Amino acid sequence: MTMKRANEMSDVVAMRRYLHQHPELGLSEFKTSDFVAGRLEELGYDVTRGLGRTGVVGTLKCGSGSGSIGIRADMDALPIEEETGAEHASLTKGLMHACGHDGHTAMLLGAAKILAERRNFNGTIHLIFQPAEENFGGAKLMIDDGLFQKFPCDAVFGLHNDPALDFGKIGVKDGPLMAAVDECRLIINGRGGHGAEPQSASDPIVCGASIIMALQTVASRNIHPLDPVVVTVGAFHAGMASNVIPERAEMLLTIRSFDPQARDELERRIRMIAEGQAASYGMTITIDYSRGYEATVNHKAETDFVRDLATRLLGADQVVEMPRPSMGAEDFAYMLAERPGSYFLLGTKRTDNDPPLHHPKFDFNDDALPIGTNFWVDLAESYLAGR
Repeated sequence: MTMKRANEMSDVVAMRRYLHQHPELGLSEFKTSDFVAGRLEELGYDVTRGLGRTGVVGTLKCGSGSGSIGIRADMDALPIEEETGAEHASLTKGLMHACGHDGHTAMLLGAAKILAERRNFNGTIHLIFQPAEENFGGAKLMIDDGLFQKFPCDAVFGLHNDPALDFGKIGVKDGPLMAAVDECRLIINGRGGHGAEPQSASDPIVCGASIIMALQTVASRNIHPLDPVVVTVGAFHAGMASNVIPERAEMLLTIRSFDPQARDELERRIRMIAEGQAASYGMTITIDYSRGYEATVNHKAETDFVRDLATRLLGADQVVEMPRPSMGAEDFAYMLAERPGSYFLLGTKRTDNDPPLHHPKFDFNDDALPIGTNFWVDLAESYLAGR
């Protein structure tokens, strides 16, 4: 590595650690947006702010080519109290970059600098710094604000770090990669009473337990075995004392799927089971069912491009075909629904005991920053080389 390239990577590490120290939640990334926009302006990019409230797009043109490419990095953090003990730990209590978006942003900023200095491409590059991936669908918000009308892209690409994937490997998969996600809130309305006199009350806890068990049949008995789905009750809140039957119980569900028909069937059956079980106990139930992110589905040509590039640059042994889709969700799905593209993984594994994403001890592996930064440079230059 040359001295110049070493200095560039040192700058990327410094940016990543600065961003890690200053996390912001989705749609509140004001300081992060300022930081990103300032860097891009210094490098000579045309900078547009405010898409999706706090999103930033940096545009760089070179040559006479009509081709264009979009590369996306997410910027938001999570409401988690950090436990890494790192010198660059979050300075904001209760917030941290527990998913590696600080690394994603730093790598794309590092690539922005190299691309601007080399100008070894023929066309237009749009660097998309997106807010609110974790909860508020920032990708869709930017699209609704005219992202692809204002910044036309022939293709769009994104990546995510993966602490479970061997270090430096690129994980690719054509077609469905991540699931659609829905949420459901159930409120069971019973009749409270003394715990010693249950016959005089209508116990919403017993009803809730019955609903939980009945929901386990949705995936096993209502959906085709080859259609992957998940129905998880992640929270069950009711009562505060051992001798008091509460008035109500509340449950929170997450529902994951890929097939649109299976998604509809999941909602239908969950509603039917919840209402039927509640009625059988003589109670009423309120159901708040909301559709979330769509399934993330990669396009074949663009995924082939990523696979071939990674093979050429890193070697065939560094490219991993993901054996199955993930039941996690990602709002890059909305960008892939609007434009051809591919979403892939960058392995950042240190040891077999690495904390997973969204863990209070998670910290992006800085050793992976040069790999991601340089891959973005090569991807942009290669994509626009012949256009």
